[in-house]
Amino acid sequence: MTDQPAADPIRDFIDKAVKEHDVVLFMKGTPDAPRCGFSATVVQVLDHLGAEFVGVDVLQSEPLREGIKAYSDWPTIPQLYVKGDFVGGCDIVREMFQAGELQTLLAEKGVTGA
Repeated sequence: MTDQPAADPIRDFIDKAVKEHDVVLFMKGTPDAPRCGFSATVVQVLDHLGAEFVGVDVLQSEPLREGIKAYSDWPTIPQLYVKGDFVGGCDIVREMFQAGELQTLLAEKGVTGA
């Protein structure tokens, strides 16, 4: 018997999304139709910067909604990942954008459009 934990399909899905795409936003709704103001704010910031990103609608699945919180150890949604690294939620993204730090991070990571 091994000490390997059982496979977790939600964690595997999140891990795959974060690793396969340069910028991933786990959000409520879709980039075209956000379903909460915080998600809409992050979408607006990314669109303003011209950053290409993938939106993942956590409202489609309760296990996904809870799984992303466990994955990042962050209690709220939206959650932004850049090149596999957790950046933060709405307040952090907005503050980084206003300070010019988000633009710098995207440029340093070589994200298209930023």
